[in-house]
Amino acid sequence: MRLSEFFMPTLKENPSEAQIVSHRYMLRAGMIRQSSAGIYSWLPLGQRVLKKIKQIVRQEQDRAGAQELLMPTIQPAEIWRESGRYDDYGKEMLRITDRHDREMLYGPTNEELITEIIRESVRSYRDLPKMLYHIQWKFRDEVRPRFGIMRGREFLMKDCYSFDLDYAGAKKSYNKMFVAYLRTFQRMGLKAIPMVADSGAIGGDMSHEFMILADTGESEVACHKDLVDLNIELMNLDPQGDHQTVVDSLTGYYAATDEKRDAEIEGTLGNDLAVARGIEVGHIFYFGTKYSEAMNAYVTTEKGEDVPIEMGSYGIGVSRLVGAIIEASHDDNGIIWPESVAPFDVGIINLRAGDDTCDTACEDIYAKLGDAGIDALYDERGERAGVKFADMDLIGLPWQLIVGPRGLKNGVIELKSRATGEREEMTIEAALNKLNSLAA
Repeated sequence: MRLSEFFMPTLKENPSEAQIVSHRYMLRAGMIRQSSAGIYSWLPLGQRVLKKIKQIVRQEQDRAGAQELLMPTIQPAEIWRESGRYDDYGKEMLRITDRHDREMLYGPTNEELITEIIRESVRSYRDLPKMLYHIQWKFRDEVRPRFGIMRGREFLMKDCYSFDLDYAGAKKSYNKMFVAYLRTFQRMGLKAIPMVADSGAIGGDMSHEFMILADTGESEVACHKDLVDLNIELMNLDPQGDHQTVVDSLTGYYAATDEKRDAEIEGTLGNDLAVARGIEVGHIFYFGTKYSEAMNAYVTTEKGEDVPIEMGSYGIGVSRLVGAIIEASHDDNGIIWPESVAPFDVGIINLRAGDDTCDTACEDIYAKLGDAGIDALYDERGERAGVKFADMDLIGLPWQLIVGPRGLKNGVIELKSRATGEREEMTIEAALNKLNSLAA
């Protein structure tokens, strides 16, 4: 993509309404624009990151054995009355009446709708287990939306639901998602710590939040300090395995969100206690038969008995992850994207647009990167070098190729790492080979 053709309306100054880093940089980099309080349009740069995140989430859900479907944003109120949550959910739920006076709502979550689908289709123990997920926009009418997409009213979520015959099967599904979440966040360059959490309006008696530690986190969390640096090899695990050993190795440490903190336990940890701010990026629940009993979702066992289906719910804040990654990976100049979610792989900076030698070299580099499947953003604008450097640092692409007449005269260009700031002079061929090897 040529930058002169790309819609990326950057801002030079920090917007006054932006209180946290991710909100400031997303507005300044031209990733989002506010439509109304807590509701944003995702512009091309932001949409490219969102797509990368969705791809990783999908791959890990599929790997865990979940199947994708798509449920609507608008749901009938009657199924929420069946579960007993219609009146309990509160003012965060946007209630709607259609032209036929039918009560509807803009879904804040999908437990009722997926239970209705399952009860109409699954009758026998032979049909279980099942895991179904979708990635869909949600709406919760926050009383004070703030922090940009971190606490918005409209947001993109991945919801997965598990359906099992008994507790043992439900626990295995829970463990699969536990590990799938760890893998998902690890692939995005994030250290997500699973913490015992409150189930809130979803319900259930087993629940973990996956928290990213950051100074701008919305709540105070606490954990054993060893968890912060603990690394567990996840990439070679059998996706259909039990995973109980991995889950036990992590949940054996003390780790709790603000609602679940235990002063007595924390008092025994002494210097081993780490207290920090946390950003929630995922939440998993086991809630047993809470919805299946209320909504009559039963199956017949091998012995001919009718039993309610055991269920779990697993959410990832897909749009929120964009902000969380920025909060965890930035500097004073802008965003530093992990390579797995970067909107482009590399930025090409032509220091003297209009110079035949520079233009020819840049066009050749741009074409060769495209042929190699490396997504490049080519800044061929007639702007000053300082403006180009500032824009590239702001949008945070992992690599920058800097092409100028002085370097070309000596047969070299510069390759800059955005994460470290290190610059290396090398031939065009060597730079292309290095980028190819990194992309492989």
